[in-house]
Amino acid sequence: MGEATGAKVLCETFPTRLERGAGIPSVERLAYFAEAAQEQLAGAAHIVLAGTASPVSFFAYPGKPSNLVPADCDVHVLASHVGAGAALERLADDVAAGTTAALAPWAPPELPTGHLDAFAVTAVVGALLPEGAIIVDESNTAGIGLAAATGGAAAHDVLTLTGGAIGYGLPAAVGAAIAAPGRPVLSLQADGSAMYTISALWTQARENLNVTTVILNNGAYDILRIELQRVGAASAAAPGPKALELLDLGSPTIDFVKIAEGMGVPARRATTIEELAAALAEAFTESGPHLIEAVVPSLVI
Repeated sequence: MGEATGAKVLCETFPTRLERGAGIPSVERLAYFAEAAQEQLAGAAHIVLAGTASPVSFFAYPGKPSNLVPADCDVHVLASHVGAGAALERLADDVAAGTTAALAPWAPPELPTGHLDAFAVTAVVGALLPEGAIIVDESNTAGIGLAAATGGAAAHDVLTLTGGAIGYGLPAAVGAAIAAPGRPVLSLQADGSAMYTISALWTQARENLNVTTVILNNGAYDILRIELQRVGAASAAAPGPKALELLDLGSPTIDFVKIAEGMGVPARRATTIEELAAALAEAFTESGPHLIEAVVPSLVI
């Protein structure tokens, strides 16, 4: 059995369910920001589309191209959204019969030390993630390091939203726990989007679902702050006071521990790496719902 070589496999968006981790073929996700995606696609002579559209940037940025396909690159449509999986299987049988894909090695990150920030949170997740877990990811900016931190972690599934809406994570975690009651569900949830569907915590408690929710609390809609700057609506150095007020979540401060406890979900707050690691390890060993509020700094100054 040979190993498939010579092609870079990119996933423009996560499908409904993506398997990841040690022992599973590694598929690199196309980056959200246009510049990073262009770098990933640079030099490509052919792009094959299966179940997706030709890649474009999520927003139109002044002075930056929206079409991410490199010049002189041919785009081939293999299949539309219907039948894409079957088409890929047939293509593999036709052009790569007898080969095996490179599998991700077992390489979870070591537990970090020092200050708790977005990258430390994802490193803790990668180090402690149990085999067969389902990650429901709506961590947004605070989960920027998640893919790298979990690429060699225990085998798991990832469910995520590709952008354009918020509030997906908590109810999706409910659905995952109901669909796979024998598997632990880890819900990585940004603070702002959590507020859109926070009542899902009550359902988790009522049904005693095995969901561990980590609220990544940076006190702001960071992704909107970033996009405000990138589309040219505000100066990177000094966005207007009304814009800052609109995208701030600190007045009044949201207490996710009290919210969770009020809905019947045991909860605790983590302000250090050690507190987060202890809380996450404990939650993974106990059945039923748990919430951890991880206090992290904003990525936008």
